[in-house]
Amino acid sequence: MASLNEKVQDVFNEPACDKNQAKGEKERKKGCTKQLTPGAAAGGCAFDGAKIALQPITDVAHLVHGPIACEGNGWDNRGAKSSDSKLYRTGFTTDISELDVIYGGEKRLYKSIREVLDKYNPPAVFVYQTCVTALIGDDIEAVCKAATAKFCKPIIPINAPGFVGAKNLGNKLAGEALLEYVIGTEEPEFTTPYDINIIGEYNLAGELWQIKPLLDELGIRILACISGDAKYKEVAYSHRAKAAMMVCSKAMINVARKMEERYNIPFFEGSFYGITDTSESLRQITKLLVQQGAAEELLSRTEKLIFREETRAWEGINRYRAKLQGKKVLLITGGVKSWSVVSALQEGGMEIVGTSVKKSTDEDKDKIKELMGEDAHMFDDMRPRDMYAMLKECRADIMLSGGRSQFVALKVKMPWLDINQERHHAYAGYVGMVELVKQIEQALYHPVWAQVRKPAPWETLSSEVVEAKAA
Repeated sequence: MASLNEKVQDVFNEPACDKNQAKGEKERKKGCTKQLTPGAAAGGCAFDGAKIALQPITDVAHLVHGPIACEGNGWDNRGAKSSDSKLYRTGFTTDISELDVIYGGEKRLYKSIREVLDKYNPPAVFVYQTCVTALIGDDIEAVCKAATAKFCKPIIPINAPGFVGAKNLGNKLAGEALLEYVIGTEEPEFTTPYDINIIGEYNLAGELWQIKPLLDELGIRILACISGDAKYKEVAYSHRAKAAMMVCSKAMINVARKMEERYNIPFFEGSFYGITDTSESLRQITKLLVQQGAAEELLSRTEKLIFREETRAWEGINRYRAKLQGKKVLLITGGVKSWSVVSALQEGGMEIVGTSVKKSTDEDKDKIKELMGEDAHMFDDMRPRDMYAMLKECRADIMLSGGRSQFVALKVKMPWLDINQERHHAYAGYVGMVELVKQIEQALYHPVWAQVRKPAPWETLSSEVVEAKAA
């Protein structure tokens, strides 16, 4: 079994990443992300990244081996939806104490696994290592191995303590755990030439459900989504898919690449944000399936569906286009959304005055330049004061960002819309694009902005008094 250091180095040496392969041997060993400084707030640790990547597997018990604060901070931090089991919404932790730090927490972990199995009987338990338990030397792999043999249930160790690196590294270590312990361990009841995997999709706000009806109509079955709205067995037999789509390559490119190597499952990277990107992704899926043996008439059926859905989507967007034409948007997000949402907003007639690229790869930045031109304004790390200045000077009409940035916009009395994982509206696919445009229009023209920008009554009275004295 590979040590944690060996796994980290293996993840850093990613052949499917062009940027990584362009580095020298010494640079490659340093990894793809800036290492964390102990005690510094770095926007998510490896444990957080592993939890984010795997918690959307809905029928699994996710047990955090560590202090209760680790589970308290990581639980329910994303709006991933489930169509069936709600077990993933329950937070499990060993809640180790000072005595466990002194004497070791392995016995407590074993008892916790047994208690979870007795009370909930899940198909599997995922055990997450944290900083404290890793530092005191708790061997979660050995405990999970013993518990698997004793209880005849898969107990999966997720060895991604926070101190090993940033959130993105945790995403990849979670993927390595799936590859080592889960994928390939079950067999589906049947397979078809139209089975696909969707990798790096977490069903935030139910976005997967806006794409699934389109694939169902084409006769394409999502064998497994890793990991949005997924069940343990679906991930376990995902190796029988015929093709795969990678939604977020920065998070799980290692899963897609190794499944291609081991099981001959070709993949591509695509996006379901925006009309053009959704259509292109559907075309790519059908092309891969036809190459793998599906009937060629699938291509023509896909084009008919795309034509129909694009027509409907443009009709929906055109109802809002007059009000949105030329409106300026400041986009504070990262990763794949830094370019995929740009495409969607441009289709709605809006202008992007800037987009953050803090968590974006060089490939993401190239796509931004392709969409916005060589003069595209990209920010590696925009400070709150810079956001405030941009909005205050009216260089943007609305800001799209995560919840942490909303207070900057509200302080400037400027419309704001949540585009990150905590959002309550789904923006994927054709229907999602219309919904995004609708939400932006409602935010921009909400009557509250006219009210909050009016002078307060005492300010009006003060000015009248000054004018009266002057007279």
